[in-house]
Amino acid sequence: MKRILFFSLTYHPFIGGAEVAIKETTDRISPSDYAFDMITLRFDSSLPKFERVGNIDVFRIGFTKRGATMTDMKRFPLALNKYLYPFWAFAYAAVLHRRKRYDAVCSVMTSYASFAPLFFKYLFPRVPYIVRADDGDPIDYLKKRVGILLPLFTRVFTKADFAITTSTYLERFVRSMGYRGELAVVPNGVNAMHFSQTYPREELDALKEKLGKKEGDIYLITTSRLVKKNAVDDVIRALPLLPENVSFIIYGIGPDEAMLKSLAKELGVGERARFMGQIGHAEMPKYLKVSDVYIRPSLSEGFGIVFVEAMAAELPVIATQEGGIADFLYDAKRNPDRETTGWAVDKDSPEQIAEAVRDILAHPEQVERVKATAKQMAIEKYDWNLIAHKMREVFDSAGKNR
Repeated sequence: MKRILFFSLTYHPFIGGAEVAIKETTDRISPSDYAFDMITLRFDSSLPKFERVGNIDVFRIGFTKRGATMTDMKRFPLALNKYLYPFWAFAYAAVLHRRKRYDAVCSVMTSYASFAPLFFKYLFPRVPYIVRADDGDPIDYLKKRVGILLPLFTRVFTKADFAITTSTYLERFVRSMGYRGELAVVPNGVNAMHFSQTYPREELDALKEKLGKKEGDIYLITTSRLVKKNAVDDVIRALPLLPENVSFIIYGIGPDEAMLKSLAKELGVGERARFMGQIGHAEMPKYLKVSDVYIRPSLSEGFGIVFVEAMAAELPVIATQEGGIADFLYDAKRNPDRETTGWAVDKDSPEQIAEAVRDILAHPEQVERVKATAKQMAIEKYDWNLIAHKMREVFDSAGKNR
């Protein structure tokens, strides 16, 4: 059995696409072949300091507050956690390594957490270090964020023995930071069976009634953190350009929620932009099934797992082609050499969003063809079982570098 140690600022229950990817892939790798550990921040004092989540032993450290929320994480003292994590996690990892002897260490994203495996590499140079890029922020922002630590941040890449990226966009980022070694593009995936499942008509009708969806209503839906990069405001700005039977159903929370609600009210679409709070992963396919269009016109995206999930659920998808989205969302006009899988819009363009919605509503036969193509792609290329196999191959390759 080989042992891999992950470093991540957050993990279950505080999850995003990167954290979901780690859990989904490790759950599908036999525990008789690999043992996985994770050092992450605790935040909420009600969470245990140690817990087994799926196939990973999770060790939690850092300042805590009972019932901590995403907002609390940006306030003192929890806000200090990300700055102190590299040192706490490195020290904790050194102790664990003397007991468990890791065969490789791996960052989950190129965040402050990446400094911990870098420090570990300096102390234990014979242990392979894997840098994993799964970031949604623009590359320029990632570099600017570290400020005077940029030379040290560069070593996060140049000292790595192996690199994983979730898209060709992030591959270019890792190479631009000076990494010259072996690299594998392993995209995030989708639980195809979960998102493509069917529900009894009665169950879907009951959900529509709960949501207040009547005959002739059109629901645009997004599942997004309410932050600038996800451009939820651009969809709200598009609503006045669309018929009144078109509503925008927003699942997610975040620091921009108050601003977005104020914007919707200011534009006179307060009743059509509906903030629904968070939704569990288990329930998400059902909510997608009673909606008509998935939309997130991201300003940046490392990969974009939510789009592939919506495709598996047979929803037409409107998105930008920023970052990793360009790897799987092909537009009829912009990508005439590829089979169409969605509708692409420019970032910061409510007018194009409205135009794409109108095109979808006006051409139902075309929409059916696109949905079928996108679903087939999601299942054949991005199912988690396939992605887990690729990740297993990466771990095997990285181990050979020891």
